[in-house]
Amino acid sequence: METTMQNSAQRASLAATFLAPLALQAGAAGFVEDSKASLGLRNFYINADNREGSAAPSRQEEWGQGFMLNYASGFTPGTVGVGVDALGLLGVRLDSGKGTHFESTSQQGGTVFPSDSDGRAVDEFSSLGLTAKARLSNTELRYGTLQPKLPVVIANDGRLLPTTYEGGQINSTDLKDFTLVAGRLEHSKGRNSTDQRSLTIAGANGSSASARDSNQFYYAGGDYKASKDLTLQYYFGNLEDFYQQHFVGVLHNWAIGPGVLKSDLRAFDSRSDGKNGSAAGRADGYLASGYYGNGVTKGEVDNRVLSGLFTYVLGGHSVGAGYQAINGDSDFPFFNRGDGEGSSSYLSTDVQIGKFQRAGERTWQLRYAYDFAAAGLPGLTFSSVYLHGDGIDTNQGGKGEWERDFTLSYVVQGGSFKGLGFSWRNAALRSELPVSGAGSPTQRDQDENRLIVSYSLPLF
Repeated sequence: METTMQNSAQRASLAATFLAPLALQAGAAGFVEDSKASLGLRNFYINADNREGSAAPSRQEEWGQGFMLNYASGFTPGTVGVGVDALGLLGVRLDSGKGTHFESTSQQGGTVFPSDSDGRAVDEFSSLGLTAKARLSNTELRYGTLQPKLPVVIANDGRLLPTTYEGGQINSTDLKDFTLVAGRLEHSKGRNSTDQRSLTIAGANGSSASARDSNQFYYAGGDYKASKDLTLQYYFGNLEDFYQQHFVGVLHNWAIGPGVLKSDLRAFDSRSDGKNGSAAGRADGYLASGYYGNGVTKGEVDNRVLSGLFTYVLGGHSVGAGYQAINGDSDFPFFNRGDGEGSSSYLSTDVQIGKFQRAGERTWQLRYAYDFAAAGLPGLTFSSVYLHGDGIDTNQGGKGEWERDFTLSYVVQGGSFKGLGFSWRNAALRSELPVSGAGSPTQRDQDENRLIVSYSLPLF
C-alpha cells in the first residue's frame, strides 16, 4: 500500500509540473473556447448464474450507478498547441451482498465493485485521471490516463466503469491515408478498482506471492486506407518479460447485388520475451496459460491465430459467419489481471462471457443483427451470435465449448430524453472443460443477464 501511495504521489507531482504552464495559458484562444465536457451516466445490473461445480462464486449479482465526467480542453495557439484532458469516475453501489459479490477474500474485487477487508462490496469507489497533450500539425502526443482501442491493447468498457491505462502515446495522420500510433504503457486501473497496478497475463496473474507482472508494454503500428473499401493494418506489442506479438489485419467492403459484403481478416503471432523465454524465468513465475503436455498447463508463450469474419449487410439485416484457428502450446496472450478487473482481446470471438482463446481451439461462429430503422422504428436494434469451439488441448483430450448471446437495445431519438439508451444483454456459455482437477483448464457453465440504462449529458 505504501508503494502504491508513493507511485500515485509521484504521478501527481509529474502531472502538476507538466500542466503548470497550461494553467498560465488557460485564457488563450482555443484552450478554453474549444473545451468540451460531458457527464456520462450508466445504471448497470448484472446477474450471473455459475452452474456445474462448486468453485466460488455460484451466483454473482450486483447493481450500481456509474458517473463518468469527461473534460477535454482545446489546444493553445502556436506551432505546438498544448492542452489537458480529465476523466473523473465514480461508481455507487445500489445492491450487492457478500454472497453475490464473491465468496473468497483472496480475490481483489467482484464483478462490478472492489471489495473491502471483510470481502463485501464497497459503498462507492472513484478515481481521477489526467492527461497532458500536445499537438503539432496532425500529430498528437498524450501522456497520463489513456484508453487505447488497438488490436494489441483494448481498454475494457463492459461493466459500470471503464478500464484505464497510464502511459504515453503518439498518434499521427500527417501521412496521407495513414493513421500511425506508438506508445508505452506502465499500469492499468481495473473497471472495479481504484489502484494502478502493473500488467500481466493469464498464467502469471492473480493476487498470490508467486504472481508476476511487468510495467513495460511497448506498441506501435497503423492503418493504411488503400482505397475507400480496403484498409490494411499492422501492429506490434511487447509486454516485457512475457511476450512479443505481431498483428496483421485486412478490412474490406464489397458491393454485391443490393447489399455489401464486409470482410474482417486477422492474424496474430505471439512469442515469448525475456524471462518467459527462459527456464529460470518461468521457474520464477513468468508463465503463460495453455497446455504443454504431461499435465503441464503453464509455460512459454507460443501462439498463432488466424481468423476470418464475413458479414453481408442488406437493408436492416446483417448476416455473418466466421472461423478462427489457434495453434501453439499457449493460450492467446493478452492483458489479464485475473481478479475480475476486466480484460479485452482483439479476437473476433471475444464475446459477452467467453473469448474462445485457448490453445488448440477451433471456433466457428454465426451472427445475425437487425436495425429496426429499416422497419420504421429508429433507435431499436437487435443482435445475436452463436460460437462453437472444439479441439481445446487438455490432458484429457480435446474439449469444446459454445456460447450464445442476444442483445436488444433502444436509444430515444428525440424529445427531452434524446440519447437515453436501454440495453438487455443475455448470454449462455456451456463447456466440456472439467470444473476441477489438476492438469486441465477449468470452466463452469454460465448464464448471464445485463441490464444497462445510459445517458450522456453535455455540460459545455
